[in-house]
Amino acid sequence: MGGSKLRIGIIGCGNISAIYMKNLRAYRRVELSACADRVHARARARAEEFGMTCHADPEELLRNREIDLVLNLTTPDSHGSVGLRALRAGKHLYNEKPLAVDLDEAETLLRESRARGLRVGCAPDTILGAGISRCRDLIDRGAIGRPVAGTAFFVCPGHESWHPDPDFYYKRGGGPLFDMGPYYLTALISVLGPVRRVTGSARRTHDRRTIGSEPRCGEKIDVEVPTHVAAVLDFASGPVVTLLTSFDVSAARLPLIEIYGSGGSLSVPDPNTFGGPVALFKPGTGRWADEGPLDGHAQNSRGLGVAELAHAIEEDRPHRASGEVALHVLEIMHAIHRASETSCHVEIETRCAQPEPLPTGWVA
Repeated sequence: MGGSKLRIGIIGCGNISAIYMKNLRAYRRVELSACADRVHARARARAEEFGMTCHADPEELLRNREIDLVLNLTTPDSHGSVGLRALRAGKHLYNEKPLAVDLDEAETLLRESRARGLRVGCAPDTILGAGISRCRDLIDRGAIGRPVAGTAFFVCPGHESWHPDPDFYYKRGGGPLFDMGPYYLTALISVLGPVRRVTGSARRTHDRRTIGSEPRCGEKIDVEVPTHVAAVLDFASGPVVTLLTSFDVSAARLPLIEIYGSGGSLSVPDPNTFGGPVALFKPGTGRWADEGPLDGHAQNSRGLGVAELAHAIEEDRPHRASGEVALHVLEIMHAIHRASETSCHVEIETRCAQPEPLPTGWVA
């Protein structure tokens, strides 16, 4: 880059694109340049809103030599194919989660990037926020002793109650594990390291679901994937963590993530956010103490991983929201489904480095 900004082209201008575009305009090492979407009117509206070039279709954006990195915000079933075309067009790549739907697609992305000397990053970047960073700091300093176990819960009645086009949540690459699991798994890997094996059970409760949001309220959609998934994760560093993700729970009183150690317990904030409350329980105190987040990114900072990747290219170092972590997460999710189908433990073959926390005072 040689001191210039990394020029970003966005493919996919749906719901999530607005917060990315808003934040990317403020980050000093990136430049929001262009966008495209298979629905041209959607791309045109975003381009007008955020003052960038609108391309008639994604292939036109990929041919644009003024684009350095493609931010791929398409639906999950297109993450692998669009990402591969971006790399073959000579662009760095940052995918929304998951990295791809199929493992072989994801592995192809990383092989292609290495062959071409390009970077692959992937959401979620919430692990770079002040909340998870605080948890990592406490565990690294021994605040709960040696981590031995944990719990992680995401439960809700499903996204069709609020999302205008919820179909993809119930198709291949969707479901609660593939939709929300990346937030929880990436946070757990950030504080505990990689996973060595998993087991689990999964079920599909309803074959069809009814949209409750406009403009398609009352329309029925088919369900193709499990909507309630319970798993046990054995981490390479020793802890055993229970994970539950569900679109079949109307209400619950569950923690988000808790880590239990030989010398205390840690309450981790919502991994779908950048801040949130952090609480520590020490034996003998009889109470949870508010630890608060570290200084840093506590508001909705989606796009932070893209900005950090730009800095990493400039500084010639590994980036934190990496394709390797995302591949590990993807293998874990597939392995949980396979464990349910085969009634066994499944060994995880990929490994990834535990992402380094952002330095205190780091500015995007």
